[in-house]
Amino acid sequence: MNDTRARLDLTGLTTGPSQIWGGIRLVPLLRAEPVTDLRLHQQLYEGEYGSVRIHRDIHYTSYVPHGFVAHWTGDGSPAAAYGTQLGDPPPERMRLPRLRLAKRLDTDRLRFLPLHLALEGYLALHFGGPTIAWEHWSAQALRRGLSPREEEAYAGTRVRGLADALRVFEIHPGQCGVLLYTADVLAAAFVVPHPDDYRALHPSLLLDLYGELVHHYALLSAPVPDFRADLGGSGIRTLADLRAAAGRADREWAAFHDTAMARDLLTAEYRLRTVHRMGRFTLGRFLPDFRPKQENHLGETITDADGRVLYLKTFRLSEAQVRRGHLLDRLAAHDWHLPAAATALGLTEAALGLRLANAGFGHLLRQDVLDHYRSRARRGGGAGHGLSR
Repeated sequence: MNDTRARLDLTGLTTGPSQIWGGIRLVPLLRAEPVTDLRLHQQLYEGEYGSVRIHRDIHYTSYVPHGFVAHWTGDGSPAAAYGTQLGDPPPERMRLPRLRLAKRLDTDRLRFLPLHLALEGYLALHFGGPTIAWEHWSAQALRRGLSPREEEAYAGTRVRGLADALRVFEIHPGQCGVLLYTADVLAAAFVVPHPDDYRALHPSLLLDLYGELVHHYALLSAPVPDFRADLGGSGIRTLADLRAAAGRADREWAAFHDTAMARDLLTAEYRLRTVHRMGRFTLGRFLPDFRPKQENHLGETITDADGRVLYLKTFRLSEAQVRRGHLLDRLAAHDWHLPAAATALGLTEAALGLRLANAGFGHLLRQDVLDHYRSRARRGGGAGHGLSR
């Protein structure tokens, strides 16, 4: 399917007061009107590593400790919450099934692997490699493309302070999501349709995958400040005054958070791709535009017919991962013609070749071509300099 472009529409969610634990800040997202005809529950797996066949000899292999099952109704009536259906109780843990990234279990149930839909989309970015047999590319690049391709991530249990923060975190009435910050850098967003789903899935944040940047910031950061509201006590004389001041402080915090701390997530445009239709709902994944030295998130959503986000899970890319995505995008935009892509980036051809090698794509280039670029760099032949514009 073709990609579309859009922002994340979080209509219906409001920002609650943040809570901190050391270098971790958790910001709740609240729904005044929960979604009742779409529900999510978790399946835990006995094995932690799974392999998904994507196409013929292409497989996606990763740490897969759990899956989510979406249950919806076609007529808008409430969907039954997990565990309330009649019949045998479900097992606490299941064997890893014959995995697919998303698999329909029934007419109104779909199992999918949270975050892996999004991460596989990133790994598959221009996976086929050069579309034209330009002279620079190796036989392996033309025959196998970017295979194999791998990226590094950390389990939530490795993110310092996260387990304690989730344990002491106060879940608010109506809470349907959370924004997770490490050292006040946005690490991840998680949204579900219903408050009961959030209460059940809140601990699952420890089973998620987090990027290198998130892990390092949590490991090295000092405690973050607690933004305490000043209610202006001298002007408060009644309970009504106190209530009005508290409401004003909540609105000011929400406005600051949404326009400053979460601005890049909420204002960026993403490349959206549909994965599965679920009645009036759509499961999809999205990629950023890979803007170097800026905040870049990828993720997956379930949206309603109006495009409103009912489920969201995001992954913060490291700067190295952003650079790799940016290089692949620029190459693909210029039909993998190295001189043309180099000119567009303001680089010499040799400089671009060495950037590819430093990004882990050196095996795509013919060895004699790569050796030539390195030789030019050693001789000071301008491999590291940009072109004039």
